[in-house]
Amino acid sequence: MKLELKGITKRFGPLVANNDINLTIEEGHIHALLGENGAGKSTLMNVLYGLHQPDEGEILIDGKPVHFNGPGDAVAAGIGMVHQHFMLIPVFTVAESIALGFEPTKASGLIDLAQARRTVEEVSARFGFDLDPDALIEDLSVGAQQRVEIVKALSRQAKVLILDEPTAVLTPQETDELMAIMRQLADAGTSIVFITHKLREVRAVADEITVIRRGTVVGEASPQDSESELANKMVGRSVMMRVDKAEAHPSGGGLEFKEISMLSPTGLPLLDHVSFTVERGEIVTVAGVQGNGQTELAQTILGLATPNSGEILLEGIDITHANPRKSLDAGIGFIPEDRSTDGIISSFSIAENLVLDQYKDSRFAAGPMLKLGIIAQNARAKEEEFDIRLTSISDPISSLSGGNQQKVVVAREMSKDLNLLVANQPTRGVDVGSIEFIHKRIVEVRDQNIPVLLISSELDEVISLADRIVVMYRGRVMGIVPADTPRDVLGLMMAGVPYDEAVAGEQENAEVSDSHEEEK
Repeated sequence: MKLELKGITKRFGPLVANNDINLTIEEGHIHALLGENGAGKSTLMNVLYGLHQPDEGEILIDGKPVHFNGPGDAVAAGIGMVHQHFMLIPVFTVAESIALGFEPTKASGLIDLAQARRTVEEVSARFGFDLDPDALIEDLSVGAQQRVEIVKALSRQAKVLILDEPTAVLTPQETDELMAIMRQLADAGTSIVFITHKLREVRAVADEITVIRRGTVVGEASPQDSESELANKMVGRSVMMRVDKAEAHPSGGGLEFKEISMLSPTGLPLLDHVSFTVERGEIVTVAGVQGNGQTELAQTILGLATPNSGEILLEGIDITHANPRKSLDAGIGFIPEDRSTDGIISSFSIAENLVLDQYKDSRFAAGPMLKLGIIAQNARAKEEEFDIRLTSISDPISSLSGGNQQKVVVAREMSKDLNLLVANQPTRGVDVGSIEFIHKRIVEVRDQNIPVLLISSELDEVISLADRIVVMYRGRVMGIVPADTPRDVLGLMMAGVPYDEAVAGEQENAEVSDSHEEEK
């Protein structure tokens, strides 16, 4: 099935999310849609899937115009979508999840679960998915849950499969498996639209690449292009893909976790006897698939969550039970995972958000009175320094894009008199060029002899910035390893394999690869 988008324009009020976009997806091809966060990729695919109606333009299937009033119409036309955040119910089985919404029925009108099971088995066998129809969703790995979503789309006869940031929550090994699955599907005739901002993956699997910047197609690219060339096309200027940093010189002190444990309300371990240090003058990064205790770890430092046992020390002072106000006053800069709930107040102005937790600072206040002129000066300086794209510093921060909101948070936290910087997903939602800038600033903080704890779900970011890497799985530290640890070893550890076994497994895989090369 050949799919064409012609002149697609989608507006949200004054914002033009998609501007006259033309796109052709050939049958059996993997077409990567590459762009920064906020470039308009997901909006375009939501138009294609019937979730949004285009203001201008048309969609053609095999040369014939079609109109989708909703996802049901798109599915009926042979279009399936696997969303970044899976649409699965944890307590359902795989078979029940596949059937949901398009339930096969018997002559009596009852749901035919046996047919749903057969569908799972047939599609799994065809593509080697290895899915148990009776397994509960909540018991599956993230990679397996994603395969359920793919089977769900294929069971509805999808000829075009849209994958929206499909590797965001996968280990490197699961990512490799997904790439292989995508290739299998394409070889079997399924067209795939691969939405991503990850350059390595695009180069590995795409047949064609379309680059979108600020809602407009700015050109095509080749999978043979280097990562630097692709980044240049995404941003519109030359971007340094690797962080240029000198060797770290840790000088002791800093942050220390001592046997920190924390239980969920139901008694499940969220953190399980976590122990490690972050010394002054080093960046310690936490690697792990999202949902393995990283969020809770960050929250305990700021006092947003209280551990059940253990100690957290900052420069030898116990901060285990400190509240957020005391933690901030102790010189902790904190870039939260979710800026919308923990990083900004949406109705406050941009200038106010840039001093949000510093209203008692004598630079910005005299007693109960704020120094509005100084706050405005500070905002204009940060606007220029951090390239915050805004209309007016007095506008509410909700008027900014997500990426620019993140820049406000980063600017505020990195401008403090710091004793510790905790950066939890600091580059989420920002463009490649801004990522380069934020990475440089994080290294500068380290080089000021300040301890930096970086938590990121982007393994490239973890490896690029780390002086040491803490790998976490289900709330436990699987190991603390050097920054030059091979990606495959890190990937195995992120899946729960102890360090020694992961190293042995990586060596074994390398030997197998070498023997295959010799046979050739």
